Amino acid sequence: MQHLITTADFTKEEIFDLFDDARMFSDMESSEVLKGKIIVILFFENSTRTRSAFETAAKRLGAEIIALDVGTSSRSKGETVFDTVANINATKPDAIIIRHSECGLPGSLVDYVDCPIINAGDGKNAHPTQALLDLFTITEHFDGNTEGKKVAIVGDIKSSRVAGSNKRLLPRFGMDVCFVAPDCFKEENSEYKQYDNISDIIDDVDVVMSLRTQLERHNEIFFQSLNDYAKDYCITKEIFGDRDILLLHPGPVNRNVDISDEMLADPRNKILQQVTNGVAVRMAVLKKLITQK
Repeated sequence: MQHLITTADFTKEEIFDLFDDARMFSDMESSEVLKGKIIVILFFENSTRTRSAFETAAKRLGAEIIALDVGTSSRSKGETVFDTVANINATKPDAIIIRHSECGLPGSLVDYVDCPIINAGDGKNAHPTQALLDLFTITEHFDGNTEGKKVAIVGDIKSSRVAGSNKRLLPRFGMDVCFVAPDCFKEENSEYKQYDNISDIIDDVDVVMSLRTQLERHNEIFFQSLNDYAKDYCITKEIFGDRDILLLHPGPVNRNVDISDEMLADPRNKILQQVTNGVAVRMAVLKKLITQK
């Protein structure tokens, strides 16, 4: 039985096969591939995009969804996550999708279940389906030619599980990843190139991936306001100019902090395409893990 805890759980060949299925599912037509299957969605952190994408993906494939409200569940009565998952597993679901604020928790649950676990985000650690949909979006944009493409990830690198998953996945497909951030948001002792300003590398990159500033994950106050951060790190038309660069963002976007209104309306922005691709990729992931089980 296979799980998806990090992108390393899939080989390159498996990811290529996954993307073949994602292209097939891109028309968003419903099927009955998972008819009669039951998928439990267990989110201990708030989510709109990831949760709705997984629910849409499951329903498009004909599966039944049980989305548990953990705020009113036994967790509020003192039950451990491990006991919660063990009890859910006893109901014989076909997959469990989990999001949690604790790094590594989804991976620690695999010995408690008899079905695939899919990590929908664990703390600052990993967000594998987001990285897979990002890779799929880049792959489709460049007609499969990702070798040598340069990707700048801009913003709160230190707190971002999206950055964490992408820095491990994209280089496997020939891409060169670098980071752009203020010192307070940079990784310590990073093996990746890190820059202070996007102007330092804008002429050399093919993709800019902007990130949300996750102030809720920091104990310190780094900026007087988000406007102070935006002065140096908001992606604007002035920065992009007429360069042929793909603009991505995992969402939600802080308008005029992460990306300007003008760039959100720019055709180089493929954020909504990422959302569409996210459903198709998650359909492919669910099909792979559940049907091979």
